Order: sequence, then structure tokens, then C-alpha cells
Amino acid sequence: MLKMKFNDLNKQYQAYRPEIDAAIQSVIESASFIHGKEIELLEEELAAFAGVKHALACSSGTDALLLSLMTLDLQPGDEVICPAFSFIASASMVSFCKARPVFVDVSPIDFNIDITKIEAKITPRTKGIIAVSLFGQCADFEAINQIAKSHGLWVIEDGAQSFGATYHGQRSCSMTDIATTSFFPAKPLGCYGDGGAIFANNDEWAAKLKMLRSHGQEQRYQHKLIGINGRMDTLQAAILRVKLKYFEKEIKNRQQAATLYSNLLKGQVLLPEVADGRESSWAQFTVMIENRDLVREKLAEKGIPTTVHYPIILPKQEAFRDDVLSDERFEVAELLSETVLSLPIHGFITEEEIKLVCHELIELLEDQPQRREDAEKVLNLAPLRLRGENRK
Repeated sequence: MLKMKFNDLNKQYQAYRPEIDAAIQSVIESASFIHGKEIELLEEELAAFAGVKHALACSSGTDALLLSLMTLDLQPGDEVICPAFSFIASASMVSFCKARPVFVDVSPIDFNIDITKIEAKITPRTKGIIAVSLFGQCADFEAINQIAKSHGLWVIEDGAQSFGATYHGQRSCSMTDIATTSFFPAKPLGCYGDGGAIFANNDEWAAKLKMLRSHGQEQRYQHKLIGINGRMDTLQAAILRVKLKYFEKEIKNRQQAATLYSNLLKGQVLLPEVADGRESSWAQFTVMIENRDLVREKLAEKGIPTTVHYPIILPKQEAFRDDVLSDERFEVAELLSETVLSLPIHGFITEEEIKLVCHELIELLEDQPQRREDAEKVLNLAPLRLRGENRK
């Protein structure tokens, strides 16, 4: 049976193996496993890549969010606007700070937070907006920043899946008060463990972030703040520096893969859309399909791995049961949770692999002659109507 990988990290390692092995060996020989020189070098390179003044490497994308909220002095009882359809990290860090995540439904075009529904959720307790740039595509930050400014709010971009993407020529993680990303191994730019980064242009916030990630230390054993151990290991920084050299090439490969997927699957399933003025880094290639779980099972039998991001929307997670009103509805998020299916994509996927995935998927759908019409009806995602509603 075919053994395809959803994200072939081994193939990537083999491509860069001499450089990665040398980078790891260099750190081992230096014995500078914490605060080694690779950390500062990586931070300089990340800041230059994103186009910001400060980049701070840290222990994970989740800790990046937590450190950002601590820097912005989020307090118990405060509220933060969050998308209803996303990974739990952003909203859970709001709760971790004893504040309340306020969920907003997502756009049926790009699956990011629906800008037309944000203001209705703002109250006197709202302090900021966390906009997740989902599946590799930036949220609509021009509109989000405008809303935030009119209400005196800060904005954080959770760019865990979008590092490398652009929005009207600007890089993800460069457009908000503070931005974060993740270097979890499966991300477009991933390390060999957990890792993350925080991006900011504010000197004062950058200094505070640096203290908070190292137990609040201003100098060794002089603790100005209560912080956490949020440092990145030097080994991970060394690995990321190698991968960052080839990152733009891998993004282009992902974009070419997404284009081929879209061409081959057009008219067969509902495809992801990239809004005007944006370029996706394609952390995922996620289609919408009826009978999702059955299709996924059948593809697995043929050796084709898929995954579901995300089967339970955040407002329905037990962890947030006290944060959601009983009559709140998140129609698009709920429909997506029932129908999205992510197909294999990475910087080294081949044309042959993509064609095989598409062939097997289309073959499975051949017994459903009305599949596209039915899917549009079920999803309520008639593209022309929704494009008009969401891009006014």
C-alpha cells in the first residue's frame, strides 16, 4: 500500500542534512544550550524577514501568546475578541490570564474572523482582538486594525500558521501591535521540537517581553517582574536558521502545490479561497466536503493521510463552557467543523503525489453526482453572494 506522509519532514531533513547536522554539532561543541549565540542571530534574521524592529524567540507558539498578553497587562475580568474556528491556543491563553475570550464567527471566504461581526461583540470590558491567520492566510488586518483603533483596543496576530504569508505586500507578523508565530515541526517553518517567536516594533514592549520570557529578569538574579521560563533552546534556533535560508523557496513550492490542487479539484469539492491582495503560505490545503469522515476513512485505506482542522469549534469546547451564552450561534464555524478536510501539503510534495491524491478523492466522489450543488446548499457558501457580503 502507498505510504504517503501528510507532511514529509524526513524528506526536508535529507535535503538540508549536511547543514542541519553541522549546525547541531556546532551547538553541542559550544555547550551553549541556553542563550547561545544562535538565539540572537535567529532573532535578527526573523525580524528582518518579517520586516519588524524586534523578534524574540521563545519556547512555543502558545508561550508566545501568553507572553504577549502578559506584556499587554491583560487582567482578570477583561475580554478579548477571538475567532470561533481555530486551534485552542489563542483563546485558552486569554482564559489562562483569568480574562474572558469572546468568540466571533468566521468568514466563509477565508475562514478567518468575520470582520462584519466583531463590533457587535465589543463591550466596555474589551481590551483587544486576537486575529488568527488560519491555514496560512492572513486575516483582514486593515479592517481589524481600523476597528481596534476606533475602540481603543490592541491587536495581536496569531500567525502560527501564516508565517511567510503576505497581506498587500506586508509580511504576516508585521501588521499588529504584537504578533506571534509557532515553529512546531509541522508548521511551514518548523523546528525539531517546540518553539515560537514574538514580533513587535515597540521598544518598551520588546524589553518587557525579554524579561518575562526569562522569569522576569532584568539582569541575572534581579527579577523586576513575575515571568515564566519561556526561552527557546539554542539547538532549535540553530536548526531554524538553516531552514530559514530556504523558507521562501518552500513557500513558493507550497503555493505551486496549492494551485495544482485547485486546478485538479475545481468543480469537485469546495476549494479554499485566497482573498485579493493576499498570498498564503499554505500551512494547510483544506477543502470542504460532505461525508467528510467517510471520505477520510476511504482515503486512509488507500494510504493517503488527511487530517481535520478542527472537528469541535472553540465555543463548544468544555473548557469555555462558562464563556458562551446558550443562545449564541456560530453558523459558519459549525459548518466548517463538520466538512473541512486537510490534504497532504508541504514544501517537498511532488506533482505525482498531488495528482494521486486528487485522482483517489475524485474517484470516491463519483457516486455523488450532485455533490457540489449539495455541498453549497449545506455549507451556505455560494461564493459570489458571500464574496459580496464579506468584502464590502
